[in-house]
This record gives sequence, C-alpha cells and structure tokens, in this order.
Amino acid sequence: MHVFSEEELQQITSRLLLAAGADEEEATTVSRSLVEANLYGHDSHGVMRLPFYIDRMQQGILKQGSRLQILNETPSAILADGGWGFGQVVARDLVNRLIKKAETVGVASGSLKQSAHIGRLGEYAEMATEAGMIALICANNHGAIQRVAPVGGKRPRLGTNPLCIGVPGGEHGAFVLDFGTSATAEGKVRVKKIAGEQIPDGWILDSNGEPTNDPNKLYEDPPGSILPMGGLQAYKGFGLAFMIEMIASGLAGAPCAQPDAPSPLGNAAWFLVISPEKMAGSDHLVQEVRQLEEYVRSVPKIDGVDKITLPGDPERRIHAERKANGIPIDDGNWKAMLDLAEKLNVKI
Repeated sequence: MHVFSEEELQQITSRLLLAAGADEEEATTVSRSLVEANLYGHDSHGVMRLPFYIDRMQQGILKQGSRLQILNETPSAILADGGWGFGQVVARDLVNRLIKKAETVGVASGSLKQSAHIGRLGEYAEMATEAGMIALICANNHGAIQRVAPVGGKRPRLGTNPLCIGVPGGEHGAFVLDFGTSATAEGKVRVKKIAGEQIPDGWILDSNGEPTNDPNKLYEDPPGSILPMGGLQAYKGFGLAFMIEMIASGLAGAPCAQPDAPSPLGNAAWFLVISPEKMAGSDHLVQEVRQLEEYVRSVPKIDGVDKITLPGDPERRIHAERKANGIPIDDGNWKAMLDLAEKLNVKI
C-alpha cells in the first residue's frame, strides 16, 4: 500500500494528463476531480480511472480540447453535446450554466450526451448546494458498458446507472446522497481485480447466475453481472436503473442500452437544479433541514451503535481521515500508474 497527500496525487495525475496531450484546464479540472473522489472514499471514481482515460485519449475516443456544445436552449433548459471531451470539464460547464438559470427562473434542467466519463455525480451536486440550490442528477453509459442483469437474468442489460440528490442545509452545510443502482460500482470491482483481491459476498454473479467472489468473472466471455441494489428486493434497484436509462438517454438524444452494445465511450446525463428561494424560500428549507437532522439523529440507538448515519456522513468521515493521514493506493493500482508514467516518459 502506498499513501499520498492530496497535493502529491493531484500533481502526479496532472503531469500524466499533460504528457498525454490534455490542456491546462483539462489537466487541472480532471486531476482535482479524480483526487477528490479518492478523498471522499470513492476510489472507484478516483485516480484508478486515469489509465483508462489516457488509453481512450490515445485511441482518439476521448477528444482532448473538446468543450460543451449547446444544441438547444430555453430560459429553463439546455440540451448539450460534450463532443466526447473530458466529462468533468463539460459537465461542470453545464452545471454552472444551470445554476445561473435557476437563480432567475427557479428550476433549470440540462441534458448531456457524448460526454466522456463524468466521474462522481456528487461533485456536481456539491456545486449546486454550495450555491444554495437543490440538485437531482442521474446518468447512464450512453448505451454501452452493460454490467447489471435484471432479477432472474444471467446476462447484463444495463449499466450501474447512478442517482444523486443534493440539498443545502444541515450541520455540515449540505446533504448529498450519491449511489449507483447496483450492489456496487463497477469501478470497485475493477479496483479489486487490478489489486488481485477477492470481492465481498453479494456483489456479482458469474455467467451462470451463481454468486462469486472472483472479480475476474465479471469480465469473462460470456460476462458475469453485478447484482442490482436492494438485496431480496433487488427488482427495486433494477427498476430504478431502468427508469434512469430512459431519462438520461431519452432527454439527451443518446442511445439506451441495446443488443451488440458499442465499446465504452462515456455518459449521457440529466441534471435538475432548483432554487429554494424561488419556492418556499431558502430560509425555510434550511430551517426544516436542520430540524429534521436533529430529530433523526436524536433517535434512541441500538446497543453497539455509536452514530446515526445520514447521507454524506461516510464521505465526510473518510475525507477528514484522508486529509489528515493521506490517500492510500494499493500496489496493483499504483503499478498501473507507474506503467503509465513509463509509457509517457514522465518521472514520478
């Protein structure tokens, strides 16, 4: 295991991106996004993604230099095309535009297609909550990267289709709920695969629909599948993913999951930003959020339970710990970074 400060890891990722051909804005934005994901404990969306990003750049699939293209715009809505540019760059641009619209009209909706991987959805919800806004965000894989089988099925049909909701207020400034609609993120399985480790029970099935702890089974031919979220009621998790698939692609003009899916390209996504000030008022929202938090946290606790966990609490705990003690990177994923650096002739 290797441990890095936030600054060290950002410098390493930025230098690798620049060496691969990213411009300064892209390198700064993407490196910050990836390292923040690690800081919050979302290692599946952290620097382990960098070799994948740079491989896509070198294949000409991820197009460095691309910026947000507005296809259609009204006072309250934007339809945008990312031109297969860095997802963090084009998505942040879109969310900033939606925040400005919501300040004026109250509610702003934006759809994005042809974006490379946009990363952690919580990043965009945090942009909205920092501006005093509520955010609702969902995304799919632009018709590719099918990893989750419906309950009772042996073959994957949908992606892990994440959903994120951010609401300002509360003891720590905002609540952000950010989760995939599957039992785990595909990136977490990949982290374990690269590290040469087994995965926990309840994450994936092999190609015969049998439970397995071997992460390699997900990537075989025929492939295994990630279980939907929900345990014994996993049809609810798959149902949520099914609805997100339609919304993310249907509003953006992107394809839904289909037979003979294309190679992994990126995301289609839908963003909704709401101004509380244009509704019942920001003061009312913040007051009710604080009262609700206090009431929920004051519940009598079961023996052995120290704290009640609310949205964002696990991320805040990990963020504080890693800010103080550094960000751990396992040997397998660090070797992948070293191999990438050698390939790009970058000394780290």
